[in-house]
Amino acid sequence: MQEYHTLQKELLIATLACTGIIFISVWIFYNLNIALNYLIGACTGVVYLRMLAKNVEQLGREKQSLSKTRFALFIGLIIVATQWRQLEIVPIFLGFLTYKAALIIYTVQTAMLSDRK
Repeated sequence: MQEYHTLQKELLIATLACTGIIFISVWIFYNLNIALNYLIGACTGVVYLRMLAKNVEQLGREKQSLSKTRFALFIGLIIVATQWRQLEIVPIFLGFLTYKAALIIYTVQTAMLSDRK
């Protein structure tokens, strides 16, 4: 279980680092409004990742399968973005996917480190 908690912490740190780098880049190359839309999506992605981690932690002990309620978080965000004129869907969606970029970075990094050993 300690390994799982370490993995969880590393993925959260990688996601937050990617979020910070991408947020600043979007702010520089586009504008603050688009960067804030990205940040909303990225924060939702972090919450989604935490919910997923809790579900995985409960798997086997308390539950037999993963719950799908965390998808409601993303669906609710997209619905709000479509209804509220100040929000833009594409930056929010791409911000939400930031946790997946962190997963890919972690996977590639782990594979390269295991190849060197």
